Amino acid sequence: MDFTTRHIGPDLKQQEIMLATLGFDNLEDFINNVIPKDLLSNTGTVGVEGLSEYQAAQKLFTIARKNKLYKNYIGLGYFETITPPVIKRNVFENPGWYTAYTPYQAEISQGRLEALLNFQQMVMDLTGFALANASLLDEATAAAEAMLMAYRLDSADGNKFFVAKNTYAQVLEVIKTRAEYAGIEVIIDDIAKCEANKYFGVYIQNPDVYGQIRDYSQVISNLKVASPNLIVVMGCDILSLVLFKSPNAQGADIAVGSTQRFGIPLGFGGPSAAYLATKDEYKRSIPGRIIGVSVDSRKNPALRMALQTREQHIRREKATSNICTSQVLLANMAGFYAVYHGPAGLKEIAGKIHHLALVLADNLIKLGFKLTHNGLIFDTVSITGPNIHEIYKKLKEAGYLTCIINNILSISLGEMTDISDISNIISTIGGREVDLGQVNTPRITTDLSKYADFFRQDKILTHPVFNSYHSETKMMRYLKSLENKDISLVHSMIALGSCTMKLNAASELEPISWPHLANIHPFAPYDSVNGYLEFIDSFKQQLKAITGFEDISLQPNSGAQGEYAGLLAIRRYQKSIGQGKRNICLIPKSAHGTNPATAHMMDMQVVIVNCDAGGNVDIDHLQKLAYEHRDDLSCLMITYPSTHGVFEAGIKQICKIVHDHGGQVYMDGANLNALVGLVKPAELGADVSHINLHKTFAIPHGGGGPGMGPIGVKEHLAKFLPEHVYFANCRTRTEMPLTDTLTHAVSASPYGSASILPISWMYTTMLGELGLRRSTTVAILNANYIANKLKHAYPILYTAANGTVAHECILDLRPIKAQTGISEVDIAKRLMDYGFHSPTMSFPVPGTLMIEPTESEAQDELDRFIDAMLKISAEIEAVKSGLVDKLNNVLKNAPHTLADVMAWDKPYSIEEACFPLDYLKKSKIFPSVNRIDDAHGDRNFICSCPDFSS
Repeated sequence: MDFTTRHIGPDLKQQEIMLATLGFDNLEDFINNVIPKDLLSNTGTVGVEGLSEYQAAQKLFTIARKNKLYKNYIGLGYFETITPPVIKRNVFENPGWYTAYTPYQAEISQGRLEALLNFQQMVMDLTGFALANASLLDEATAAAEAMLMAYRLDSADGNKFFVAKNTYAQVLEVIKTRAEYAGIEVIIDDIAKCEANKYFGVYIQNPDVYGQIRDYSQVISNLKVASPNLIVVMGCDILSLVLFKSPNAQGADIAVGSTQRFGIPLGFGGPSAAYLATKDEYKRSIPGRIIGVSVDSRKNPALRMALQTREQHIRREKATSNICTSQVLLANMAGFYAVYHGPAGLKEIAGKIHHLALVLADNLIKLGFKLTHNGLIFDTVSITGPNIHEIYKKLKEAGYLTCIINNILSISLGEMTDISDISNIISTIGGREVDLGQVNTPRITTDLSKYADFFRQDKILTHPVFNSYHSETKMMRYLKSLENKDISLVHSMIALGSCTMKLNAASELEPISWPHLANIHPFAPYDSVNGYLEFIDSFKQQLKAITGFEDISLQPNSGAQGEYAGLLAIRRYQKSIGQGKRNICLIPKSAHGTNPATAHMMDMQVVIVNCDAGGNVDIDHLQKLAYEHRDDLSCLMITYPSTHGVFEAGIKQICKIVHDHGGQVYMDGANLNALVGLVKPAELGADVSHINLHKTFAIPHGGGGPGMGPIGVKEHLAKFLPEHVYFANCRTRTEMPLTDTLTHAVSASPYGSASILPISWMYTTMLGELGLRRSTTVAILNANYIANKLKHAYPILYTAANGTVAHECILDLRPIKAQTGISEVDIAKRLMDYGFHSPTMSFPVPGTLMIEPTESEAQDELDRFIDAMLKISAEIEAVKSGLVDKLNNVLKNAPHTLADVMAWDKPYSIEEACFPLDYLKKSKIFPSVNRIDDAHGDRNFICSCPDFSS
């Protein structure tokens, strides 16, 4: 059986039944009726037949083997680590974890919410701060977000931001990129030269790029005496904080960093979870999501995403950032790493690395080398000398990758390092075999007593969760207990509109665990990563063929980052042709919620374009606005098909209007699953578009990340794509220069979350030309089938003139609420009793549900969902007719739990509440908590771990 048949849910018989329901004989006639014919592409896509799962895996394996496996001692924020098998097997490779969605529906997300709360608690303990978010995309992004946060907190002190020299170059580059259109001037110098009263904030990397770690307490104190409102951001190695004084104790205001070395594979740069921690008083300004503790309707503790009114979908251009996803799966893994090892285990790991680094430093001194640092180190030894490049080559030949910056050789140790590696390194550098017994002595010459005050004195990770699961049996059961609290794709369809929760096939995910893909450093030499480069080029060619664009950047590691990179390319292009003053961004009301937030980050003025009664862009209004702003129009941001779920026939005219008035067209790729193989964004008139690989191209959502948001561009924008300081245009290098060149990087690593790109490559390679087209066609068929079946019970808010929808449809629940008091929230919670995650709620229109079934769901699963929605409609009718109480009914009390069953006090039966349809009597998922009190959670803001054992 070919992969297309495995991937697409409805078989041919089911497709025929659904087509007949809609009045069609075949898929081609159906598609020609749904999509305006002048929009359909006739240029094809990948141009080849799909490979079988085995064939595709073998092809990718052959390519991956061209990567050379070394022991990675490059460092620079990326370190060798060991993923505990109990976490790899039960989380990383478990669809119960990786197919879940962002936990907006908290009652059926308590497991991963607890995992994220563990992550937050871990970060809070190690940084010493009272507040941490639930992860960011990477360390460089976190540093840039911290800079913008500092600017919001202290903009009265000017627009200059000081970055201490010897900061990681990739972090500095993203800071500079973000600063450019935020109106921030970045100054880079020695921290000793910082005149605090000239800056609103300061960034310090600790340990720095050469490995020196120091206590900045006095430095920060002096800075704050000079400028009391100064915001100090410290970039910290998370593992170093196990041993050394926390950034909060040193006087910093914000701490950022990566948790990659807590069990997350290198993966050629990602994905891994970054963190941001700060003071409680800054909770309204912190970017990203925060998991908080509230109570449910029984007053039992329950978890939820706190302060959701800060979300960019709600605040739009007033949002604190455009973050739409983070790195939830990787944050969960990092948190579990801390849970499994506990404080004692982490101290053992950090202590071993630290000790081995000191042993290496001692022996290099004995060999006559000069260390570049005269203070304390954690895991990195840096040396200078006349033969540095020769030493680099010798170490590489011996199987060790190190790095050279400014003629300084750095050797960074990780969790995999043992005493034999230290012996090999010293032997290679010294040119003679070293006696292992001599190297293995615990004695070191460094006098650590003079740093006694810098070593951590306070206790860390004292919560029971970090001290209870150190045997594999207990850890396995803990992980399973959390997984069992959540609904994911292993249970049922998740029909979230604009989210594309399709199959994440095992054959697509299997390669990301291969050592030749997982164990590659992002800054490894070009000659060692030929496999990655070949496969990345192959994937770019696939995306170019699918979208029609001339070039692709794979650097953006989320959809929101793709938006940012796309607008950045537009602004840089316009500046290059003398039109840098163009700053008006037109955004239809039907656009994706992140669009206004991204435009605001690019210093654009957002002007909203109206939509007509059918949900389409009001072309007359667009024409009027484009003419009115013809001298300063930068771009239009438009989602296609729109989030209203329709194919707008006038899209080419819309793009032409913008072009005629000097603007560029940014097409949001959130709904690309309705276009692949049928319509190409570039042929519609788009100049740039981002591509959500975690939607259309099968990368799993992971409970809220990872994601990838590559961008495709027309030829005139190609030279304005993001570059990278360590991986730019050179083909070979041994030295990694720190540079003042602005690369306009948007992510920490050259290819974003590179290790998950094979998932999408496998998807396109196995589907091939015909499979891609058929997948899109069936996705649209499934959406129209659901809309047709539900339209008499729930009005479909927007359709084309012929009554069709695109790949999603919006149910208008506002009349129901007006007549009965039953809201979209009540229906969403009631769906949990039927074993379903709710469709997208109140987006893009308040009081609605947006349904996107994808091509992966078979007709019987669609019918199960339809039956649930129709049964709920009957329950609503009972409220409307007065047969049941308006406040005490199955909808208002939903979801129902085992706690309810054990103390039943409702005016309706247990069967009505918990088993309203027969299939539930065979397989039933009970939410672990009752309906959560959101207001209580925001009034009583708690984002640390409660003791669930009490």
